[in-house]
Amino acid sequence: MTTAIRASDLSFSYGDVKAVDAVSFGVEPGEILGFLGPNGAGKSTTIKMLTGQLPPDGGSIEILGLPVPSSREQVQARIGVCFEEKNLYLNMSAEENLRFFASLFGADADVVWLLERVGLADRRKDRVSGYSKGMRQRLMMARALVNTPDVLFLDEPTDGLDPVSARAIREMILAEADRGAAVLLTTHDMYEADELSDRVAFINQGRILALDAPEALKLEHGTRAVKVRRRDGDGVAEEVIALDDADAGDRVRDALSQPGVLTIHTEEATLEDVFVAFAGRGLEG
Repeated sequence: MTTAIRASDLSFSYGDVKAVDAVSFGVEPGEILGFLGPNGAGKSTTIKMLTGQLPPDGGSIEILGLPVPSSREQVQARIGVCFEEKNLYLNMSAEENLRFFASLFGADADVVWLLERVGLADRRKDRVSGYSKGMRQRLMMARALVNTPDVLFLDEPTDGLDPVSARAIREMILAEADRGAAVLLTTHDMYEADELSDRVAFINQGRILALDAPEALKLEHGTRAVKVRRRDGDGVAEEVIALDDADAGDRVRDALSQPGVLTIHTEEATLEDVFVAFAGRGLEG
């Protein structure tokens, strides 16, 4: 089976600033790779190279076995993109937008069904200029699917959506992966990344710092702890015991033997915790 996305030693500079520095990774058909990092880390530049919008200064790219950017037209016929830049036609209706973009691919898309999937079927005749930010974001997701793509590039696909709409988009992403599409997903929502991603890549200052399954990264680089809350006079005291500490077992037993215990529960590291451990700052940094 051909690897859907293959990046090898990608590099790109804006003048003297190295935006992407020897980045390598692959995404298999049916896999969702979360591509995570703070603003300015190199995520958008990498995606622009992968989709043929920017020629790399160094390294190589293959999408579905085809070299990029030399096979850009062939590749673009088989990929879907949902970027933060919402380049929709505002004076067209949602239905007209999708029919137009489908015609560019020569695709016989069921646009009404696509609009139903993103919850816009009842507004399909309305001009996009009257849509909210969230509605436009959902339309962008539908637009990315008009050609039934083999590879999806999704840049913050749930940005600006209410929880119900965001859940619907996540379900669509999982359905596309189940269909066999490879998905490269950027998001600042760590719950979303953890829920959807088969693997995650953390990028900072143009370099990939870690690449593995979310659970593996949290176990290897995060800290698990037990939190014990007990009555303390008129208030409540809280003790957090890191399970990685050599004396963790003794400390937990001692904490539980004390009077007034109210609750005890375990805490697991988050993907944000893992990234901070690598980069010294959070994903919003």
